[in-house]
Amino acid sequence: MADRRSRLGVAWGSGVLMALAAAPLNWWGLAWVAMVPLWLAVQPPISESDKLARQRSWMLSVLWGLGYHGTVLFWITGLHPLTWLGIPWVGSVAIALVCWLFITLWGTAIPVIWVWSMIQWQSQVARKTAPNSAWVIVARWLTGVALWCGLESLWSLGPLYWSTLSLTQSPGNLVILHLGQLTGPIAVTAAIVATNGLLAAAWQTRHLAKAQAGLWLTIALGLGLGLHGLGLVLYSQPLNSVGATALPVGIIQGNVPTRVKLTPAGIQRSFTGYLMGYQTLATQGAAAVLTPEGALPITWGKQTKMEQQFQQAIATQGVVVWLGTFVADQHHTTQSLLTLDSQGSVVGHYNKVKLVPLGEYIPFQSVLGNLIGRLSPIDSRTLPGELGQQFETPFGRAIASICYESAFPNLFRTQAAQGGQFIVTASNLDPYNEVLMAQHQALDIMRAIETDRWVVRATNTGYSGIVNPHGQVVWRSTPYIYQTHLDTIFRRQTQTLYTRWGNWLVPTLLILAAIVSIRTGWISLRND
Repeated sequence: MADRRSRLGVAWGSGVLMALAAAPLNWWGLAWVAMVPLWLAVQPPISESDKLARQRSWMLSVLWGLGYHGTVLFWITGLHPLTWLGIPWVGSVAIALVCWLFITLWGTAIPVIWVWSMIQWQSQVARKTAPNSAWVIVARWLTGVALWCGLESLWSLGPLYWSTLSLTQSPGNLVILHLGQLTGPIAVTAAIVATNGLLAAAWQTRHLAKAQAGLWLTIALGLGLGLHGLGLVLYSQPLNSVGATALPVGIIQGNVPTRVKLTPAGIQRSFTGYLMGYQTLATQGAAAVLTPEGALPITWGKQTKMEQQFQQAIATQGVVVWLGTFVADQHHTTQSLLTLDSQGSVVGHYNKVKLVPLGEYIPFQSVLGNLIGRLSPIDSRTLPGELGQQFETPFGRAIASICYESAFPNLFRTQAAQGGQFIVTASNLDPYNEVLMAQHQALDIMRAIETDRWVVRATNTGYSGIVNPHGQVVWRSTPYIYQTHLDTIFRRQTQTLYTRWGNWLVPTLLILAAIVSIRTGWISLRND
């Protein structure tokens, strides 16, 4: 019993250690060992009749997932209090906890499915082979890496995706993040899973053959160092910023809490703050000014007095604005980022594609709508934007992203492939604390590296900032204050391998895993 409790504690603790590797602590080195207990959960001996061993392995995967995702996503509980929406205090706590638990369980499904799949592989494919032979260890290792990467890629296509293993390396390990230029963030995930798998093999064989254990340990260290060396080569490439591509941009961090912004006084405060910030930055020499998501909480296009005054200010200053606001579409509303040219006319329009579940829309509305109520501040139903949008500006095409979308690399890759020359992200991270701010910045750092683009970030409460294509933070705002900043970015037209080919690593790994599994199964049949 004590041994069982110890195993369960190690599983949960190693998941927590994986979470500590992520921002804001950035103890990124932990990620390269924190998955070893999960790998050991799928190492033999696991027989088809050993139900207890299977149950233990599944429980280990659940605890590891809860330790990782539950810790790294704990900032979600910052939803509470929602009393300003008219929700009772107890209901507010319940909603925050339900959201946190639901999203944690959604992420935990990855290690659970992975462990189940690996147990099935061991019992069906390699059941009659020597479990610790070099060939079986390699086959199991390659299959495990391919399955994990395949699951993460599948999750990235869904509505909930945040705590990928690659997040643990940003921003602390910019060198390894440059593997993202080859095949996206899944390359970093694959490196972490693969290294942990080899370390687990070394641990598993330590009592059987010290030479074999030493071999797997050497390969693990060699793989980790080799991949970091490759990342260093990419990291060392000069940016070659040319003056003709320079673009002076201004950022306004309005610092108007959502609970305030949606009142008449808050709307006026937002309008005044962003108008003054725009005028200040225009006077300082900005060519364009970026505001956060929902900076002006009005429906743009209805020619309200506030809209007309803002357009008049733009016409007077003659400086472009990327404005976060709302746009009506029949009976729906879109979260939008608009390009307003020097006359205040809309020349670019991007609608948020990835809406926040339970925040901007309710999944299974007919079932959950009456139970949860609507958390969105918009009265009408929020409509997601279409994939493949192109965000035009007077300075060339840009890559646009609104808040939660920073977690979805393919949205950035697609726009970069279509000619986006720089990234603008508009976000509202209120009411969450600096843990979310740090993780959100970490995601934008990954997107900058993968697409080889400069990033301009404007958030409502922090961290606004400028990130260069190597992931280095050129400037970052102080959270929870009103702040403006002028800086220079550079437009780029390079195309990384990831931009051109996308996530080619996962199908490659799956094909290789299938080949070695067929070979392993053939050996197993021959031994019958």
